[in-house]
Amino acid sequence: MPRLLAIDYGNKRVGLAVTDPLQLIATPLDTIHSKDLFDFVKKYHQQEGGLAGIIVGMPRTLLNEATDVTSAVVGVVRKLRRELPEVPVHEVDERFTSRMAHQALRDGGLGQKARRDKALVDRVSATIILQSFLDSRPL
Repeated sequence: MPRLLAIDYGNKRVGLAVTDPLQLIATPLDTIHSKDLFDFVKKYHQQEGGLAGIIVGMPRTLLNEATDVTSAVVGVVRKLRRELPEVPVHEVDERFTSRMAHQALRDGGLGQKARRDKALVDRVSATIILQSFLDSRPL
């Protein structure tokens, strides 16, 4: 069964997470530079024999308004849909994921220095986005 790939997009870095082949569990995959995103996704899609879907975290404020990154993420979603039309692209509200990632790292016993690793936080955020998508699907 093909995997799902999650994207936590930022102007500098992109956190990535994937599911297991049964699409039950989300795990961190990598953190890449934002300019490398499309090449990475296309290569991963080919290597894995196809993706079942791409989940993109959509940044919004507490008042459900656009953030300074929202327009860039909308552009990413459009480009993904254009370049990989066979792969469904889903948008997921990503409010609080960075805060939840920091809390998960703290709860996991990581020290303050490790929690300052923004690449790690981005991967964990992508994992939270993906797991929330998995949890929201009907059984």
